[in-house]
Amino acid sequence: MDEIPFLKPRLVSKDALTGYLEQIDATRIYSNHGPLNKRVEERILRRFFSDEGAVVTVNNATTGLMLAIMQVKRAGKYALMPSFTFSATPLSAMWCGLEPYFIDIDPERWCLNERQLEEALQKLGDEVAVVVPYAAFGAELNLEYYESLRRSGVPVVIDAASSFGCMRDDQFGRGFKGAVVFSFHATKLFGIGEGGLIYSADETLIHRLRQSSNFGFDQNRESRQIGLNGKVSEYAAAIALATLEVVDEKIIARERIADWYRAELQDAGMLFKGWKLQEGGGKIPYQFFPLLCPPKHDHRFYLSKLQAAGIQARTYFSPSCHEQPLFQRSPHSDLSVTEDVCRRILSLPVWEDIEQAQVQRIVRCLADE
Repeated sequence: MDEIPFLKPRLVSKDALTGYLEQIDATRIYSNHGPLNKRVEERILRRFFSDEGAVVTVNNATTGLMLAIMQVKRAGKYALMPSFTFSATPLSAMWCGLEPYFIDIDPERWCLNERQLEEALQKLGDEVAVVVPYAAFGAELNLEYYESLRRSGVPVVIDAASSFGCMRDDQFGRGFKGAVVFSFHATKLFGIGEGGLIYSADETLIHRLRQSSNFGFDQNRESRQIGLNGKVSEYAAAIALATLEVVDEKIIARERIADWYRAELQDAGMLFKGWKLQEGGGKIPYQFFPLLCPPKHDHRFYLSKLQAAGIQARTYFSPSCHEQPLFQRSPHSDLSVTEDVCRRILSLPVWEDIEQAQVQRIVRCLADE
């Protein structure tokens, strides 16, 4: 029986890049916010954000988080965030001289529990330097709440690594005046190999972030603020431009796969037997398909079943950050929901040319008691 891999990324083909590579050869500009990169930013801002605000590309989302946190943080020692996130989130805060403070998640969307966040803000007061919510697997966040938090004087940087292409009425993040950081890693919907994007409705903030991603240089190439080299090469921009030509097809493909999973789970009666889907809101072109197994088993039981059937799966994000050696001493709230979700989380295969019959095989393997 053929194995089903967990991820099988497919970037644009070399033929789609030829015209852009010829433009690079003609200009002999290879980096430093070149013409192709400028075109990427203009097209993304128009296509996904209706020309509201501004964007800047970065060489990866972790760099984007570091730059954004450093730019907006206030005096204080803590970065409040979920433990249920990729380690890049707390690492970015640590690179900015802050200490992660982990808050529990809500049991439906698996995003920051806003009630516990408020309690932590009241408890810690001015010790809070920044809040870094994670939009778990592309789930909707309450942007009105985080905008009000930002207006109250608490800086907010949203880790939206998996959220590019996630729609309700608009692209997630549109109109938010803090920083929203997206990933363009190869495994994401908008995969270009390595890369990322920072969006804000505050154009001045993006201007500062663009400078800080280029060594903090001003127009005279003098460092006026702390910075690093976070720029995207023209070759990565070429992949991004070619990807923009097919991104709608990629969104449709991933949404269709998620619909297959939901239908198969429903047909197998699994949603009445303790299996639980994430409540995300809007449309999510998933990087992988997340769900919780029934409480009677933890995910190891089902991982073993899948592995025996030649099916690869993962458990993002288990172990969660507070369970990992580097972060074990970080302060945190009660994390009972995080620990329950991490015990039960399964991440099932999604790649754009996976077949419906393969999704059926995956679900039937899980359903077979």
